[in-house]
Amino acid sequence: MEFTGSQRRALALAGVSRSTWHYRHKPRERVQDPLHQSERAYESRISEEDRERISEFIRLGWANHNSVDHSFATAWDAGIMLASRRTWWRIAAEIEDQLLRPRVPTKRQNRRGTRTKPVLKATGPGQIWSWDITDVYSPWKSVVFKVYSVMDIFSRRIVAWRVEDREADHLAVEMFEGAITEHGAPHTVHADSGPAMKSHLLRDALTAHGVELSHNRPYVSNDNPFSESGFRTMKYRPGYPRIFKTVESAGAYIGDYVPWYNTKHKHSGIALFSPAQVHDGSWKEVWDTREHALQCYYEKNPGRFRTRPRTPAPANCVGINLPETKPALLSA
Repeated sequence: MEFTGSQRRALALAGVSRSTWHYRHKPRERVQDPLHQSERAYESRISEEDRERISEFIRLGWANHNSVDHSFATAWDAGIMLASRRTWWRIAAEIEDQLLRPRVPTKRQNRRGTRTKPVLKATGPGQIWSWDITDVYSPWKSVVFKVYSVMDIFSRRIVAWRVEDREADHLAVEMFEGAITEHGAPHTVHADSGPAMKSHLLRDALTAHGVELSHNRPYVSNDNPFSESGFRTMKYRPGYPRIFKTVESAGAYIGDYVPWYNTKHKHSGIALFSPAQVHDGSWKEVWDTREHALQCYYEKNPGRFRTRPRTPAPANCVGINLPETKPALLSA
């Protein structure tokens, strides 16, 4: 039988791979005492010394209730670049003692809702605020405390908060009046469709400052992602008490948490900078340090990259229900 097709088709019909065919006709030269692949000194492989340093950074971060991302960004901020962010996570997964590792439960999302989705866009701080109220628990059944929180969606900075024993619109009005006095009025305030959020008292107070109101669709938490994410960070942070005996103790905890979140938290949604750095623009100075460390690391280990890496920067445009975009990159 004569075959007139290509070699690729012939090998496919015979069930022989192209590499097998090639090495049968051009066998490799035999190597004496060959090394196993795991022991070969590939240019892209980091050294054991660097792996140990990364492991130490990760363990120290876990001991202080910080994530792998937080440890990676903290080292980067100090001008230390040992490996990529993804490599840090791989090394974290290989650490034998995982007991100190923060564990974040998954959260189901309710996707019901048919109303028109809100679409909001911010290109700088002070334009759009998102706010919500969440419950924190007491030792007594049916007794909960209410944490009010207002967040600037561009920088993720918490601009106002309070803890009360009830949900009330006049308390929300007081909170917003204080926030507007300190930070100025935003263009839009977004919230869910709860009673306090849609109250006439709050609407009149905000519109008096020229603020537009926006609300999410019922049962659609994705329409208020910034506040939802902020509360999730608070409640799933290692060391969170979960139970508060009094509203004062809850207020004391949130009073310590908010400054940490605003100034220390390495936020994955803003390229591992803190909300305060993005809010006041000081992240650019830290970006320079990161970029210098990354480029020095690249020059020292070019074999670990396919192309020259660039340091991520916070997006110059964020919003709710906007098309997804890749993280921003700055020029050196």
